[in-house]
Amino acid sequence: MNSGGNPFRQLPSVDALLRSCDAEIATWGHSRVTTTLRGLLAELRGAIAGGAAPDLADDALRGLLRARLEAGESAALAPLLNLTGTVLHTNLGRAPLPPEALAAVVAVSTGASNLEYDLDSGGRGERETHVEALVCELTGAEAATAVNNNAAAVLLTLNTLALGREVPVSRGELVEIGGSFRIPDVMARSGARLVEIGATNRTHLKDYRNAIGADTALLMKVHTSNYEVRGFTRAVTEAELAALAQEHALPLVVDLGSGNLADFAALGLPQEPTVSAVLDAGADLVTFSGDKLLGGPQAGIIAGRADLVEAVRRNPLKRALRLDKMTLAALAEILKLYRDPDSVARRLPTLRLLTRAREDIERQAQALLPPVRAALGTDWQVDIAECHSQIGSGSLPVDTLPSAALRCTPAPDSGADPAALAAILRSGPLPVIGRIHRNALWLDLRCLEEDQEAAFTAQFGILSP
Repeated sequence: MNSGGNPFRQLPSVDALLRSCDAEIATWGHSRVTTTLRGLLAELRGAIAGGAAPDLADDALRGLLRARLEAGESAALAPLLNLTGTVLHTNLGRAPLPPEALAAVVAVSTGASNLEYDLDSGGRGERETHVEALVCELTGAEAATAVNNNAAAVLLTLNTLALGREVPVSRGELVEIGGSFRIPDVMARSGARLVEIGATNRTHLKDYRNAIGADTALLMKVHTSNYEVRGFTRAVTEAELAALAQEHALPLVVDLGSGNLADFAALGLPQEPTVSAVLDAGADLVTFSGDKLLGGPQAGIIAGRADLVEAVRRNPLKRALRLDKMTLAALAEILKLYRDPDSVARRLPTLRLLTRAREDIERQAQALLPPVRAALGTDWQVDIAECHSQIGSGSLPVDTLPSAALRCTPAPDSGADPAALAAILRSGPLPVIGRIHRNALWLDLRCLEEDQEAAFTAQFGILSP
């Protein structure tokens, strides 16, 4: 650009630039290229007005244009490597799906399917039949239905069974779930009237008994899966509540939250109640998530007494909260894996990651340590550190799992910054997400599967020693 000229006059017009953008127009279309060019030129005018001297040569402008157009093609929702140490991380997509579920999603999404079509009769079918029998088989429930998450399952259940009526809940179970949503808020939106009973740390059976009146619709227990109160505590069991509910001809609804179907003790994991155990204890309905301990797609499942499930199905809100065909296909495949308890921990990614032995993670860390050290250079001290993974997503909040991490600590006087390193690792083709703790970037390897190791080391290749 001639520094003696008026830089505003040196800006080409949109029409002039378009005449040299045949390749871009062929790729992205005339309308999009034109809109992007107008935005780019407007920003350049602002930069010039602020005293900047941008390169206004045609090649430079086309380079900026292509960069913006290509950036717009990047997927907003993209895969990454979760090395935070939280296995079921709400912000990072929770449960990873196995190949069986992914194949089922592809199969039903690329053409027509029998979503609501009965192949035997040739007439209209119900979409829930694709998962209901499996849920009943695995839990012992009489019937089941599914919606788009567990909060929706609770909302729909209460709106169906307790609209305008009272529901006693222990103060110690009025939990806040992700995104600052709270059980009392969900109950209020359902149209049920919350009756708080007991204290934060102690609630007795008599508290429920004293709260029951002519306007009581049901009894409800919420599994406090995202926190734990210790010390001077008392909680009423499902069996005790079931007996009281039966005495007063009331349904007992249990919001189990995480939705565990496996015997965690048999897998060497901290004990967590199963859906079948809660139903066996006398619960009439249990609501639970699909994408937490169950290890499937986002869903909310309602299982239990057939008459109550049928009432939930007839609620007009059910259509607004129903699952799509891809989620149903994935959920069905996840449930099928639970039919074989001997192989589910190996085939289901969530259980496979939760049950990884620390020795296995340590061996992986030893193999990955040299390339990471080489990539980071002398500004960093990289070692293998003992750590503890969390299960996450409101599941077993106190219990942790022994693990191993690559700990990246700035070398003395190097000026290296863990936050800057974390930002670089987030910027590559497959972002690596760790956690910063005590002036070091920790990369917990529990969730790094063997087939992801090459992508992990490639991400460090963008670093300059």
